[in-house]
Amino acid sequence: MNLLNRYILLQFLKNIMMIMMSFIAIYVLIDFFEKIDDFMEKGKSMGLVIHFFVLNIPFILEQMGPVCILLAGVVTLGILNHSNELIALKSCGIPLRKITGPIIAAGIAVSLLQLTASQVLLPKTVAKTNEIWNKEVKGRVPLGIYRNGRYYYRGVDGFYSFARPDPHKDEFHFFSYASWDSEYRLNSLIAARRAEWQNGIWTLYQGQLQTAVPGDKFLTEVFSRRDFGFFDKPADFFVSRYRSKELSLTGLYREALHKKSPDEATAAWADFYGRVSYILLGLPLLLLGLPLLLMVYRKWGRDLSLAIPVSCGMAFACWGVWGTLQSLAKTGYMNPLFAASAIHIFIGSLGLFLLLREDT
Repeated sequence: MNLLNRYILLQFLKNIMMIMMSFIAIYVLIDFFEKIDDFMEKGKSMGLVIHFFVLNIPFILEQMGPVCILLAGVVTLGILNHSNELIALKSCGIPLRKITGPIIAAGIAVSLLQLTASQVLLPKTVAKTNEIWNKEVKGRVPLGIYRNGRYYYRGVDGFYSFARPDPHKDEFHFFSYASWDSEYRLNSLIAARRAEWQNGIWTLYQGQLQTAVPGDKFLTEVFSRRDFGFFDKPADFFVSRYRSKELSLTGLYREALHKKSPDEATAAWADFYGRVSYILLGLPLLLLGLPLLLMVYRKWGRDLSLAIPVSCGMAFACWGVWGTLQSLAKTGYMNPLFAASAIHIFIGSLGLFLLLREDT
């Protein structure tokens, strides 16, 4: 590695470390003031609070990684441009592709490190932060699982099974509830096409109630609409936040392979491809951000003062498009692999074209 590459690479590493630490500080500060009251109400020690936020750093880095790579590259090239080093290098006959080469290589290396962290480190830290927040702070323990498109939960007096198309609505499809006596014999079995929970009351539609009677027989009653007083409420039926982050990349891949339901398999593949594509999103953003910096400077005579806001705006726009494509993939309207790679191909190709044009 020659002196120029070492110099540019060192500047990039300094900038990305500074940007990452800034994002971590801002994120932790906001998150701290949002959650500290919950920790204090439960009487938790400050040591546990610090432990929680330290373990949350890998998750923050994964979320902000693409933007950090983009901004580090833009700042590095912008400083070279602002100090006239870029002009001096180009006047010596050094092409732009050789100047930006170390920045792009460093961006690739950081993305690969993030992939490694997502495979090895992130599942453990997210699992621990979920445990601290849900169990020790909120006092909630996951009581069920999600398999083949249905939720299965163990309640206080029985077991629930249902499909829940929208986790933000208290509406359940193909609902069933079973209860047992002290000798683990089935007491009652309730099944309904649809269930709702409003004002503390469960309302079931188009279902049947089977109740055990002496002689090991069951009395069956069909109903079109009926209220029930189940002890559990939808707030008890929760899945840990960022539950998919507790799985490594290989874990997400294996889970997608073993899904039997088409809808569930589509969502699982969307989670896997989406996770990988998000981590690698920094590289196409970097390829577009570098020529965008030079274009902004050439047109308005400003580099970092305008290029950084423009780069952030571009990043959030790409973020929005990426999120939209992922939503379409999870609902089956788009192929998961295409949804995960489309923005990379488009933004990366456009950035590479503009970068090569700047070199002519």
